[in-house]
Amino acid sequence: MISLDIIKRAAELIKNQVIRTPLVHSPSLSHRFGGNIFLKMENLQKTGSFKIRGATYKLLSMSSREGVSEVVAASAGNHAQGVALAATNAGLLSTIVMPEWASISKQEATKAYGGKVVCFGQSLTESLTKARQLAENNKRFIHPFDDPDIIIGQGTIGLEIIEDLKDVNMILVPIGGGGLISGIASAVKSVRPDIRIMGIQAAACPSARASLREGKPVRVASRQSIADGISVKQVGNHTYEIIKQLVDDLVLVEEEDIAAAMLMLLEQKKILAEGSGAVGLAALLNGSIQVPSKANVVLLISGGNVDSPLLGRILRQGLMKNGRIMRFEVTLEDSPGSLSRLLSRVASMKANVLHIYHDRNLKDLSIYRTLVDLEIETRSREHLDEVATDLQKAGYKLIIK
Repeated sequence: MISLDIIKRAAELIKNQVIRTPLVHSPSLSHRFGGNIFLKMENLQKTGSFKIRGATYKLLSMSSREGVSEVVAASAGNHAQGVALAATNAGLLSTIVMPEWASISKQEATKAYGGKVVCFGQSLTESLTKARQLAENNKRFIHPFDDPDIIIGQGTIGLEIIEDLKDVNMILVPIGGGGLISGIASAVKSVRPDIRIMGIQAAACPSARASLREGKPVRVASRQSIADGISVKQVGNHTYEIIKQLVDDLVLVEEEDIAAAMLMLLEQKKILAEGSGAVGLAALLNGSIQVPSKANVVLLISGGNVDSPLLGRILRQGLMKNGRIMRFEVTLEDSPGSLSRLLSRVASMKANVLHIYHDRNLKDLSIYRTLVDLEIETRSREHLDEVATDLQKAGYKLIIK
């Protein structure tokens, strides 16, 4: 296992190249879930993610840098950026192999930090294989999670948490490959074995859950997930052993839970969290983790790198599911004032019109009728129901989408 002393040495070694991120108390989340909820804001870290910690420690602590001029890594996003910046800071070149589907914004960010991007493969596994092939001669391969040095670097987060909140009772940590939770658990359990370390994994890719059930690391099939940062099909060998010994429990969250958590963090806390960074809150929202009365609970917001188009879709779907956006179609008489009367009725219910689509040219529509597709903004599910009821009482036959 990893000792507390080596994590303390790591914290000292990397302190000038990473941010000591704040631990922020949330009165609103505390009121909602009970206890005292704190947020560890790794979304404010350099490169927008905790990954810079492990990468920086790995490069600064390499037993021998003689002859090493370049490092190679594989990642779809956060590890790529962390390694690129850490290498640049260490005066090394870096080549990052990214899957062909990796977002353009993350490719460009990696380049901006000094990395050379090679797009290869339809999966991270294929990208990892390619990266290992490139790591020869004077190049060094940096694994995203299954490396003791990477785990040690991530463990500095746990050290900061217990220094800033000495009476913490529970820490909720995302699990992908397991490097983050392994490091945090190693640091925290060395000081306070009674602190509960809770792992949160996307149900779309439950590799850690499956591995614990099978008693060894196993590879799982996965679905596409908005928590792409933790969509790792197999945990590491090193990380599995630490998770098995030190993690108290592991729960799964569905895609709608994650989207709801992202929306809540953005709207209520003004925090932009990526899917994997929001899974701790998702576990509270779906009830899979209960907060004990008066307990001090830390949610790790592990990163904030969200593609703008994806964020827009997540927010829109979240608003629709929460009753904040209503879309419906209705047919009206094709006569002056019909649309105006409909809009006046909507306005009288204090709903805000977002989009209108007006179509007379439909095959099965009477030449005396017109189809209106209307999207409105409402305050809540209750307000949405009130608007729909009022329009129906007024004689409008709505088809709610």
